[in-house]
Amino acid sequence: MTKEERALAAVALLKKEYPEASCTLDYDQAWKLLVSVRLAAQCTDARVNVVVQDLYAQYPSVEALAAAEPEEIEAIVKPCGLGRSKARDISACMRVLRDQYGGKVPDNFDALLKLPGVGRKSANLIMGDVFGKPAIVTDTHCIRLSNRIGLVDGIKDPKKVEMELWKLIPPEEGNDFCHRLVLHGRDVCTARTQPHCDRCCLSKICLRAGVQE
Repeated sequence: MTKEERALAAVALLKKEYPEASCTLDYDQAWKLLVSVRLAAQCTDARVNVVVQDLYAQYPSVEALAAAEPEEIEAIVKPCGLGRSKARDISACMRVLRDQYGGKVPDNFDALLKLPGVGRKSANLIMGDVFGKPAIVTDTHCIRLSNRIGLVDGIKDPKKVEMELWKLIPPEEGNDFCHRLVLHGRDVCTARTQPHCDRCCLSKICLRAGVQE
């Protein structure tokens, strides 16, 4: 089985196992997803979803959050960890959106990358989830599972994994495929325990199925 064949098989099997694929961060506006994905660094999505309720209650718009001091933002987002740096990035990002984009989130990948605190993972998430454009979101689950399955060979660098997956995954499938990897990585192909290969839908195509780590 070639990598291309394995990738297409993985797409099909995960689609069958997880027909509903979506981001697990709660948001109803693009700028809120930008905020949440920054807070999600080294923090669970579940905790972020709780913390942002207080943040948005106090600052319900790009303009309101842009007008807040970083210290005021930090006081609310501190439970997500790395509060000072996250608050600084969120403040700077919202001010750029206010001053340069009329409060709107740009739908251009390169423009997104220029926003404070936005890296390739965040930019891809916005492009895929908000704008419905091809995206590969290389979070820790995506990197771990791509290596275990055999889609990449011992690559841990997020950008390099992303570039390899672009070659293998149909563009229209990329965003949902990555969301499904998150679901599968949390429940089955876990990081902190032995992966549950006995109930894995990918076991027949996985290079490391049954291998003790």
